[in-house]
Amino acid sequence: MVRTRHPGIFRRGSRYVVTYRHNGKLRKETTRTLDEARQLKAERTRQVRSGEFSEQSRQTFREYATAWVERYHGRGGRHGFRETTREDYRRALDRWVFQSRDENGRLTGYFGDRIKLAEVTPKHVAEFVGWLTRQQGRAGTPLSDSTIRNILNPVRACFGTAVREGLIRSNPTHGVALPHRPRIEEDDEEVRPLTREQLAVFLAVVHSSHALMFRLIATTGLRVGEVFALQWKHVRLDGDRPVVKVRRTASQRGGFHPPKSRHGRRDVPLDQALVYALREHRKTSEWSNDDDLVFPSRRGTVLQYSNLLRRVVKPAAEEAGAPWMGFHTLRHTFASLHIARGTNIVQLSRLMGHHSASFTLDTYTHLIDGDVGAPLSLEEELTASVAPDALLSAA
Repeated sequence: MVRTRHPGIFRRGSRYVVTYRHNGKLRKETTRTLDEARQLKAERTRQVRSGEFSEQSRQTFREYATAWVERYHGRGGRHGFRETTREDYRRALDRWVFQSRDENGRLTGYFGDRIKLAEVTPKHVAEFVGWLTRQQGRAGTPLSDSTIRNILNPVRACFGTAVREGLIRSNPTHGVALPHRPRIEEDDEEVRPLTREQLAVFLAVVHSSHALMFRLIATTGLRVGEVFALQWKHVRLDGDRPVVKVRRTASQRGGFHPPKSRHGRRDVPLDQALVYALREHRKTSEWSNDDDLVFPSRRGTVLQYSNLLRRVVKPAAEEAGAPWMGFHTLRHTFASLHIARGTNIVQLSRLMGHHSASFTLDTYTHLIDGDVGAPLSLEEELTASVAPDALLSAA
């Protein structure tokens, strides 16, 4: 190291080394420029004198994050931290954050193994986000803005934990600019329900072993994961108000978990025709115990989402003239039928398990008749609500 005219600052190659003492131990940090070195020297001197200084972690970012993702339990919110979210975090760290070789030997990920946890700066994070905007997903399309935000979530949470544990002084993800790229709005990006004719054809031609399940989705608006997770104990077919009790959902990656919010936990009424069909289905099913799935695979296990979509839904959708159809299309169709019959938006929101009526309205507003309606007639309204004797006495 070459001494400079600034005490405690040395030059080493193209970088500068700042030295200072804490608890009798000599410490060193490097910077890119002399100005950065002078600022760092002044800051560390102030922190040591005031007692604010804490030693930064020498762990690598990868070492810390790998251990962190296994022990993280969220920020203590009332909804807790889901194991499915942990799996999402692991996948994002392995695929996008840290460098590794894929099955074809290509290098993936951004951060190498040598960078220290304490060395990651806001500039590094900004460059990482910029790198993500140039990457492509498995479908060969650029990563969407929402996908990039999801990838950054575990990075932000990881550094937040490191700050709380005193390993670093600040979270380098704070204030990072996330992409908000304009996209072309196309008609087919709107919610697209089936027409009554398309729905009738779909239910008529879909494979008979799954027809009742799709009829249930179209009748109740349940999410496909909620239907896959239904057990017989969740279906009340007796009494004057038969309902489906939504208490959990099945993950596409396996396992069950409760609804994401209290709004997802709900009872959805069943019409009598569907009640009769479900009773008959239970009588003839090999899996009819309370803890058995209502719509299981042949082995009594959870149905496979992708297989069912490819082998059952898509062929029937083609015949119904709706090749774009997916599982969620039936849920949208449920909403459109309710809107057409005049169900108020608050009731519809509760039936669908949405967190707010405004979200339901925003999602399905294009399905609502844009006409302002007929003029209001006070005479008709008052005549309908006031007794004839009262009108005679008033006259």
